[in-house]
Amino acid sequence: MPLLSTFLVLLLLFGLSLLWLELRHRLRPASPLRLRPGNFDVRRSGESVEVSGQITIDNPHGHMEVFVPEIAVEPVLLGKGSLVEVKRSVSITPLHPDEEARADGYWFAYIVKGHKRTAARIDLRFTAPPGVNVAELLDTLWLDIRWINYGPFGRLVRRDGILVALQRPQPILPEQAIWRAGEGCRVLPLRTHLLGVLDNPKEVLERYAGALIQPGDVLTIGETPLAVIQGRYNHPANVEPSLLARQLCRVFHPTSSLATACGLQSLIDVVGPAQVLCAWLVGTALKAVGSKGWFYRLAGDQARLIDDVTGTTPPYDQTIVLGPQDPQAFCEAMARSLGVGVAVVDVNDLGRVKVLASNSGCDEALLHRALRPNPAGNANERTPLVLVRPA
Repeated sequence: MPLLSTFLVLLLLFGLSLLWLELRHRLRPASPLRLRPGNFDVRRSGESVEVSGQITIDNPHGHMEVFVPEIAVEPVLLGKGSLVEVKRSVSITPLHPDEEARADGYWFAYIVKGHKRTAARIDLRFTAPPGVNVAELLDTLWLDIRWINYGPFGRLVRRDGILVALQRPQPILPEQAIWRAGEGCRVLPLRTHLLGVLDNPKEVLERYAGALIQPGDVLTIGETPLAVIQGRYNHPANVEPSLLARQLCRVFHPTSSLATACGLQSLIDVVGPAQVLCAWLVGTALKAVGSKGWFYRLAGDQARLIDDVTGTTPPYDQTIVLGPQDPQAFCEAMARSLGVGVAVVDVNDLGRVKVLASNSGCDEALLHRALRPNPAGNANERTPLVLVRPA
């Protein structure tokens, strides 16, 4: 009986500790404000590239009022050569619903009230000296937006990124397609522009694969490209690692995306600290008796899918990318729209193929054979789509 009583007391203390972890995690200070991109227009000529668009700042909280005293945009350019001579100009114009913008362009501190929103217009212009075709030189624009949230939670510095494609490759025509022979199939990687939150996934699939697909085909998209389209990436500056994340990340292999405090905290923010701690305790116990991989099974799918800094192609290499949201629903919707099989996959150069989701009736065995050589690549090929056709 004393042993049973001790066990029950320890179990109670453990349960209370998990409850305390969850409450501390859920009640930690945070800003409710969310920054969302609107439409961005790109105007290109040989002499300049001009980009204009709008961002919206929403406050979904019913009662909290939050200040936005500062906001700044740093344009980061990716191109086909040296960008040293490219000159840049940036302006931010407030579009507050109840206050006029200043003529001098100064961003004055603004209060976003509960269930309200405000907006801002961003205008950028890029030029180069005579003889440099800046429109051909520039490929992609990354808007690094740094803004301050000020309220009952304190003062938070937030960083958000919006990718704007300045160039888009022409879709491959059927007579131009160079298929690769596979095991009982043919495979065609499809090059796209660098994808981001401004893209509509249905439009991307239709643009780059619409003229090529035939009944019986399966169109695959990488899990990371789909995730960034869904906006499931975050700058580490926005992540505040807990004590649990700082300590527990040390037990993972150095190459794991969970081996940093911010990487592991990103998982904790998705599933909660109690699930992560229990998954580690059970996983460690079972690993000691020879059964491996239980942490990832118990911590949820995101534990395997998170890509930490450097885990993806630039400019997302400076962010933490989660796995896609509801890939099964995405596959079913795209399959109905395109009339072919659709799958979300995770493939690497080691021959590992994981089909995260596929529409009902999709031949996943075919996908494993076709994608084992990793036709999409893991570098900067920009071929997130792969079309698989049974031989």
